[in-house]
Amino acid sequence: MNILEMASQTAQITLPERYSTMSREEMEARVREIKERFGDQLFIPGHHYQKDEVVIFSDATGDSLQLAQVAAQNTKAKYIVFCGVHFMAETADILTTDEQVVVLPDMRAGCSMADMADIEQTERAWPKLHELFGDTILPLTYVNSTAAIKAFCGRNGGATVTSSNAKAMVAWAFTQKERIFFLPDQHLGRNTAYDLGVPLEHMAVWDPQTDTLEYEGNIEDIKVILWKGHCSVHQNFTVKNIENVRKNHPDMKIIVHPECCREVVAASDDAGSTKYIIEAIENAPAGSKWAIGTEMNLVKRIIDQHPDKHIVSLNPYMCPCLTMNRIDLPHLLWALESLENGEEVNVIQVNQKIAEEALLALDRMLALA
Repeated sequence: MNILEMASQTAQITLPERYSTMSREEMEARVREIKERFGDQLFIPGHHYQKDEVVIFSDATGDSLQLAQVAAQNTKAKYIVFCGVHFMAETADILTTDEQVVVLPDMRAGCSMADMADIEQTERAWPKLHELFGDTILPLTYVNSTAAIKAFCGRNGGATVTSSNAKAMVAWAFTQKERIFFLPDQHLGRNTAYDLGVPLEHMAVWDPQTDTLEYEGNIEDIKVILWKGHCSVHQNFTVKNIENVRKNHPDMKIIVHPECCREVVAASDDAGSTKYIIEAIENAPAGSKWAIGTEMNLVKRIIDQHPDKHIVSLNPYMCPCLTMNRIDLPHLLWALESLENGEEVNVIQVNQKIAEEALLALDRMLALA
């Protein structure tokens, strides 16, 4: 389900007007009160890219899969109020028990990257790729994908990957098949395969809009088929941004997320997952200088947490992730007050068949972690 479908299905469930008239102090006091009342029955995971006004109430912060796993381990909690985006809440629902209820405070909180890999497009692509390459392809999907795409990979022998374990998972995939089909982020797939020694000229791009393979050369040379998708945030970091930093701050190290394009990753000093970036800055010496190429809410938080270091965003004009920012204090409070009143709003519930197949893909990854 893409973000437009979610919005249309939940158009009647909108934030009540009274939340727009409440002060921040009043809302914060109510959230604390409800959290205390629910105790262990309530668990609030908050993604690294969330606003500070939400993160301060999170019981755990982390990346999407990490938070879903922590939620699954928290068996005492009846309610998981997931402060992230739709695909993250789906993963939490897949990994938690049937008795636990996963709530997304705002159903408009989707992910443009996840929406770039539609299951109907993927099901159309698969037989066409088999016509070209036979049974030589294993599908892999970034966890930043819908449950339906995870299920597709699960039933076709594939697995999920994170930005932290992508190298290990791509290496594993090549022990299973001659080629991989990587969804939905072409940049993470390209950067990972390149780091493992696959030449760029052995990578092709599948365009789901035209159902065509973008490649010049002998298709027998293709080892990696990349879905034509990307992160709308990380796509906006450019080589020009790097050139500006090099010119104005020649002693500044540049670290970026592997969702950035290949040219940006190649021109940077280092690249890695959100967790990797956070730990790199934490372990850096006082006085060190950094330009970070990732989501702005996280960069601002890192800057605040490390006043002993000179840290800037690689792109000073970068906006926070707009869909992630749908989750705010008013929506969080509304979700909590609804639960307090016995009303479950914005419940995320994955179809059982899809959940079972998606779990196959997740379990294959977790078995190798």
